[in-house]
Amino acid sequence: MTCQKQLSPAAAGKFAELDAFIDGLGLDLADERRRGRLIQILHRAQSIFGYLPREVQQHVAEKLRIPESSVSGVVSFYNFFSTRPKGKYVIDVCLGTACYVKGSEGVLRELERVLGVKADTDPTPDGLFSLTALRCVGCCGLAPVMVVNGKVYGKVTPAKAVAVVEEIRAKEAK
Repeated sequence: MTCQKQLSPAAAGKFAELDAFIDGLGLDLADERRRGRLIQILHRAQSIFGYLPREVQQHVAEKLRIPESSVSGVVSFYNFFSTRPKGKYVIDVCLGTACYVKGSEGVLRELERVLGVKADTDPTPDGLFSLTALRCVGCCGLAPVMVVNGKVYGKVTPAKAVAVVEEIRAKEAK
């Protein structure tokens, strides 16, 4: 595969793992139904690589013998796919109506200040945190809400959000 010619051994191992997964699906490349496995394959690719850079999308397209535009269209449509690396801890701040009215924008701004990154951009320089703004997480009764790697924190204030970050930093320092 052309995009793998200059890969590090670690990256080559990740592509090999992805290939083994795709090959293990036993797809008939002449059958159009193979496209129905694209989301499943992209989920696995993201779990292997941590995100879906263009090279990975190209590889999946080649393996499935579908246009790269079909793969990138799916990746860009669904918000659970990321084309950028993420931190070890992904902090999602809900900006849905209930959370916004109860102060989630202040929580987000304080986290941006403390972490030194803007929401929906690259992770912190140490790779520990990514910050994202979401429209709704479905926990309106707990507004404002923040979610860290799937754990929901309700009735969050800027100070409580910073305390969670500091607790994670302390845990990681050990």
